[in-house]
Amino acid sequence: QVQLVESGGGLVQAGGSLKLACAASGRTSSIYRMGWYRQAPGREREFVASITWSGGVTSYADSVKGRFTISRDNAKNTLSLQMNSLKPEDTAVYYCSARVIPTNYWGQGTQVTVSS
Repeated sequence: QVQLVESGGGLVQAGGSLKLACAASGRTSSIYRMGWYRQAPGREREFVASITWSGGVTSYADSVKGRFTISRDNAKNTLSLQMNSLKPEDTAVYYCSARVIPTNYWGQGTQVTVSS
């Protein structure tokens, strides 16, 4: 199993920045890919960004391209999401995920609120 703990959420004004972090523990050597998802009130959970654990290949949702940057530190088993130029529509609970084929693991989520 893999355990994930997110941190770094909070309240920020539109145009501001936040950096989320996710600490992974357990079977981290088996992780294929990690990513961030978000869920706003009344909406389904949606993909934000992902990165392959060994090769560092990244993928982003169109809505965050050019504003968010995903990165990982394999030595520390941590995943980060740098969020710049935040918009009110970025407000959501952000979840860290880890893919250990064929299972997806999830963190408990961290709230990000962007005020206009």
